[in-house]
Amino acid sequence: MSKGLTQKQQLVLDYVVRYTDAQGYPPSIREIASAFGFKSLRGATIHLDALEKKGYIKRESTSRSIKIMRADASGDKSGLVSLPIVGTIAAGTPLLAVENIEGEMRVPKSMLGGTRNAFLLRVRGDSMVDAHITDGDLVIIRPQQSAENGELVAALLGDEATVKRLRVSDGDAALTPANPAYQPIPRKDADARLIGKVIGLLRSY
Repeated sequence: MSKGLTQKQQLVLDYVVRYTDAQGYPPSIREIASAFGFKSLRGATIHLDALEKKGYIKRESTSRSIKIMRADASGDKSGLVSLPIVGTIAAGTPLLAVENIEGEMRVPKSMLGGTRNAFLLRVRGDSMVDAHITDGDLVIIRPQQSAENGELVAALLGDEATVKRLRVSDGDAALTPANPAYQPIPRKDADARLIGKVIGLLRSY
């Protein structure tokens, strides 16, 4: 965590840095509020005010005017970057809302494939054991709403995030487990929404 920041301030700062790197311009206050589930724009503004006061960002009166001011805003020069860890999904809240984030972890930038608009998802259960993804693993997710046949993806089933392999056959798509004890989930028969592609895996022994 950057010096002098609370956990929520760090998460907001990391989001601003990732968004700016991915899009080439900073997020709006409304986008920040939406990403973290703040009930009003004021909730986002309070955190931005704190970050500006501590010298991490600078803002003008125009839209999308956030500027990153400190070299250590996204970590240090060690080749690591902080990513939020999404744990249990709180019902009805945006994916990266503070309620859903159980912490953060610094991972090598080399694992991100050139993007820093990524997050970590904690795997629950044993449905992907044959793909060497086990309970408690952290998978690195690059946000996207589409994927190719055979790719490992993260999907939101109602308020539950899950990792599966996308299989497409004759125009029908299914989220397929890697464990014969579980059945594929037809996308057309479920409230399933792709939220990203798995691009890496972290495991503690």
